[in-house]
Formats: sequence, structure tokens, C-alpha cells
Amino acid sequence: MKNLFLFPVALLAFCLTGFAQEALFNAQQLISPEVHEDKTVTFRLFAPDADVVEVTGDFLPTVKVETPRGPMDGPGKAKLTKDDNGVWSLTTESLGPELYNYSFLVDGFKTTDPNNPFLIRDVATATNVFIIDGGHADLFKTNDIAHGSVTRRWYDSPGLDMDRRITIYTPPGYEKSAETYPVLYLLHGAGGDEEAWINLGRTAQIMDNLIAQGKAKPMIVVMPNGNVIQDGAPGEGSKNFYKPTFMIPNTMDGTYEGAFGDIIKFVENNYRVKADKAHRAIAGLSMGGYHTLHISRYYPNTFDYMGLFSAAIMPREDATGKVYSNFDETLQTQMDNGYELYWIAIGKTDFLYEANTEYRAKLDAMNMPYEYVESEGGHTWRNWRVYLSQFAPMLFQ
Repeated sequence: MKNLFLFPVALLAFCLTGFAQEALFNAQQLISPEVHEDKTVTFRLFAPDADVVEVTGDFLPTVKVETPRGPMDGPGKAKLTKDDNGVWSLTTESLGPELYNYSFLVDGFKTTDPNNPFLIRDVATATNVFIIDGGHADLFKTNDIAHGSVTRRWYDSPGLDMDRRITIYTPPGYEKSAETYPVLYLLHGAGGDEEAWINLGRTAQIMDNLIAQGKAKPMIVVMPNGNVIQDGAPGEGSKNFYKPTFMIPNTMDGTYEGAFGDIIKFVENNYRVKADKAHRAIAGLSMGGYHTLHISRYYPNTFDYMGLFSAAIMPREDATGKVYSNFDETLQTQMDNGYELYWIAIGKTDFLYEANTEYRAKLDAMNMPYEYVESEGGHTWRNWRVYLSQFAPMLFQ
């Protein structure tokens, strides 16, 4: 009996070892990307049967590409060189501090790097990432400091008639303290969801680092889903797995803005917050900037701090909801009520640059105070991460 018992145990151990070895032997044992001390980066890919291998990413000079939003700046591409072992490689010039993304093109087929397990999803596209440290990019790293917590909660939204998923960052020490905290409501752009700011935007890392450096007040950051027909991000909501799309119905027709009070109510009923105008901020990128503009004037005495990051300020045929009525009057009311900060930021080559220029002219004509930041670059997460790191230290001071 003893031998009969040992046989299946030995067989199981053999099988587990076999699976481990299979994972080992099937893996490409290459380092890619390899970041060198001089800030150059080497990419490697084993593709012995390929004719052409290229890398594309935002570390390369931009080119004009066609997108659902029209011509925009996109990443260029560079060719790798093949060695006698079938390994393709390329070493870049020295790169500046940044969180970069990239993909490979193998005979024209776009794919991720099998040697780099670190990916981000932007709408329906997954790309690899790496960090060149130093400067502002150090805010995007997980450093040896006190850390906040990130939770995904579900809240009841009577205005949208469903339970919805939301991402919430609480600052270091929140769980053990009795303090109350200010709140930043941080809104994503078209094609995003409640995962966008925490993953692509590196919100937790940025806030942890700013708080540790004493540059930002400890605050709660609330990252909702701005797509009103979704209860959660693709793969996380009740529809489960499906391909995300860029523009989802009803995202910019006033429905979301009109129901935003459900989010504020949930946060203030479930978290220790300072529930007054002086301790509420709202900001968003692109579509989220559009939402920020309209939510803050529709609830004109609710927020003391507003941030419009590359805001999608443009006429829309579906903008017929109550939220968009009496625009000039409600904007005037918002100004008359007073606020601490109305902050507008956009890149010089952003396709929304002219629309933002026109909106600033409107604010100038009515003497509505605002602060303006104009950066290099276009409609990219590289800008929006920096805007968050600039905006957060100005809040609740």
C-alpha cells in the first residue's frame, strides 16, 4: 500500500515539474527592454523567420496618423537588426525621463513584447511600458514610501438605474486615522473607464509621491466610469468580456453630468470626507474635461477647484440634455459664486487646441478668472500624467 500511495504522488510531482519546465523552455530568454545606465534602451525579439521587425512607441519622433478623431500625432517606428541566432535588436539614443509605451511590428503585424509582462490597455489596444527614471518620471514610479490604497467599489446610481463600479484612492494612513479628507473627482476621456486613470495615469503612484514629498495634501481621489451605458469597465462589468470601443453612446449627451450627484452622495456617505465646496475638486482629460466643465457649472456651488486637461470643448449634435441649457447663465453663476482655481491645460499640437483657445476667449470676455498652462505635445497620456502632477499640489491649500 505504501508503494501504491507513493506512485501517484511521484507522478503528480513529475507532472508539475514538467509544466514548470514547459513554461521555462517555451519562454524567450531575452531581456527586453533593457534600460542602460546612459538611458539608452535595447529592444530584443526572437523571430528567426521574420523578414522585417520594427518597434513603434512614443519614445520615437511623432508622425501624423488617421484616428477616429481625425489626423493626430502618433508614434513613429524604427527597424531592428537580425543576428545569426534569429534575434532582432535595436538600441535607442539616450532617452529623457518618462513612462514610455511601445509595440513590435513583425512583417507588419503589430504585437506586444513577449519578454515584457508589463502592459497597459488604452481603449482596445494593449502596449508594453517601461520607465526612464529621473525628473517628473520619478513621480510615476512605486518608491519606498508610505502608500495609499486603491479599491474598486460598487455604488447605486438611481439617476442611471444601475449599480456601477468605481475606483477610489485613499491616502496613506486613511484606514488607521480618524481624519476627514478633501476629495478630487478625476474623470477619464473617451474610450476610457474607471480603470484608465489608475492604470494609464499612474494616479496612485503620483499621489503617493506628491504626498510623501509634502507637495500635495492627503486627499481621496475618486475615478468614476463616464460611460453611462456601462456598469463597469470591459471585463469587469456585467457584460464581461467584449472589445472596448472609443465612443460609447450617451457619453456626452448630458446623462452622465446630470447623474453625477449619485457619485458625490456615495462618496460622502461612505468615506470620511470634508463635504463642502472648499474641499471638493473635479478634473478630467478630453471627454472628462468636457464633463468637468459642465458638471462644475451645472452644480455651480459644489466645487472650488476645476481642472480641464485637453478638454473636448466642441459643439455636439447630441448635447441636447438639460445639463447643456442656459450655458452662459450657469457659467456666470459659477463665477459669481466664487472658486479657488479654474485650471486649463493643453498641448500646443493637440487637435483640441483651437477649441480651447476659443473657450478661453469666452472666459476672458466675461472676466472669468482661470489659470492656463500650455505644454509641448498633443492629446496624450504623457501630458495628462504631468497635468495631474501639476494640478494636485494646487488643491486645498
